[in-house]
Amino acid sequence: MKRLGFFTRLLDKTSPRERYRLATAQILHAEKWGFDSAWIAQHHFHEQEGGLPSPLLFLASVAAQTSRIRLGTAIITLPMENAIRVAEDAAVLDLLADHRIELGFGSGGTATSFLPFDLTLETRGDAFATQLETLLSAWRGETLGHADNRLYPAAPQLLDRVWQATFSVQGAARIGAAGHGLMLSRTQPRPQVQPLLPLDDIQNPMIDAYLAALPAGVEPRILASRTAFVADDGAEARALAVPGLSQQAAHHRAAGHPIEGSTLDDYIAAFDVHLGSPRQVIASLRQDSVLVRATDISFQVHSIDPPHHYILRSIELLASAVAPAFGWRSPTDPLTVGEAS
Repeated sequence: MKRLGFFTRLLDKTSPRERYRLATAQILHAEKWGFDSAWIAQHHFHEQEGGLPSPLLFLASVAAQTSRIRLGTAIITLPMENAIRVAEDAAVLDLLADHRIELGFGSGGTATSFLPFDLTLETRGDAFATQLETLLSAWRGETLGHADNRLYPAAPQLLDRVWQATFSVQGAARIGAAGHGLMLSRTQPRPQVQPLLPLDDIQNPMIDAYLAALPAGVEPRILASRTAFVADDGAEARALAVPGLSQQAAHHRAAGHPIEGSTLDDYIAAFDVHLGSPRQVIASLRQDSVLVRATDISFQVHSIDPPHHYILRSIELLASAVAPAFGWRSPTDPLTVGEAS
């Protein structure tokens, strides 16, 4: 593991303002404990899915309260955005954040969310490709609609910090050919004929395709997101996981996605969850062969979604006990971290 990340979904069961305060506190805690990066997702309209339609605005606030940790979007749903405005906002934010911004993009989202943007699930792919090319053109400093128009402030540095998310081998090859970073999801749909196929069996071919397509001389960037919740007591971690994973299973079934079984262990398997004491989480993560190939790992507690203070403790245990077992070392002084805790 080269770089350790924290990924928050802003799903606390409270007001929007409190959600943003808690997510900010979690990122500040991750920076204190040496995490290399923090990631947030964009979701429109549906408070149970993400609670943050304006990720760059949120990161501007976080950037003003942090000094070292890198801040990323995982992802911005680019088909629903104006690409030039995203390019401008990201350029300004990167300057304000002392060049700590990472930009992840994708075409995903809830089907009904596309409708107010005059899109559908069927048209989002073409829209994404068009929007991405416009955005990259702006960052390359090319003219925009008229010979007088170029992006200001210029932001060519962001071209080296573009990431894309995908669920497919074909998508991974396309991302590799573009020289962008590959974002792998914490879980993803299984083939109907192989409902119990391990996640790494799905994602390793994606990594193979990405690496094969990557232009010569371009350093691979592979971000694997994983659900990991660590507590001091393994039994307590399992008890805290029941409400969130049960709710997630109910949502999936309501959406027409089959979930095998109805026990906690069934849900842990279905959603690729790693939870328990540090020793238990280390043992579970060691079964995931993708993690030794990833350059970056971002841990999130969704869809367990425990109370805030348990998330803070999980961040501490990930940094102090779990990640070091995979070769990660904090960039901060351990003595300083210990004194500050």
